[in-house]
Amino acid sequence: MGHVEKWQLALDMIDETRSWGVEVPLVLADAGYGDTIAFRLGLNQRGLRYVVGISSRPAAHPAAARPVTPPYNGTGRRPAAKYPDPARSVKALVIEAGRGAARPVSWREGSRPGRGRSGLKRMYSRFVALRIRPSGREIREATEGVELAECWLLAEWPAKEAEPVQFWLSDLPADTSLTTLVRLAKLRWRIEHDYREMKQALGLAHFEGRTFNGWHHHVTLASLAHAFCPLRRLTRAPKETAPA
Repeated sequence: MGHVEKWQLALDMIDETRSWGVEVPLVLADAGYGDTIAFRLGLNQRGLRYVVGISSRPAAHPAAARPVTPPYNGTGRRPAAKYPDPARSVKALVIEAGRGAARPVSWREGSRPGRGRSGLKRMYSRFVALRIRPSGREIREATEGVELAECWLLAEWPAKEAEPVQFWLSDLPADTSLTTLVRLAKLRWRIEHDYREMKQALGLAHFEGRTFNGWHHHVTLASLAHAFCPLRRLTRAPKETAPA
């Protein structure tokens, strides 16, 4: 088997998971996947919704942009419809919308003392959500018709920053609330936290054996331990302290 790109491995894993009858309601990914057009198109082809991180570079048109067909001069092929203005980076689109388009959103409680329900400070920032039409050769080739598909562009623009600092794309419905977009985009932190907990606290990274069976047993036990932890947290009263 030759080299397989990471984004393709991710799609293959999703396909295998679904073949087991496991529903995949939403795909979350960082910019290492989100910047790859083929990965996003693969999710679209599978009918899977996503919220993926992207860099500031991907190009797009505003949602209001429409392709225009130039007049035919009577010779040669008739001109194809195209967008009159070139696509711009997602960062440029957010900056054009302006700081005034940013809205404050709180998405979860952090670890510092505060006024949250559990006595912890809530995480808070300012976000801009725009409807856009991502562009690019691969997208144009995969698009039926002349209009590029709309999706959400979400950008975090903290009050103290001169420019937006983080970006996401999502194909969730147009009536999705800003709070929902932010909550799902920031859910990546939960995934990273759980993975770190599995590797360090629950020993996923501690395996030193040489056999597949040994590795499989180790991963299974670490996964079961990880499944137990959130269940324990959910059934524990908010102010109950963890057992020693």
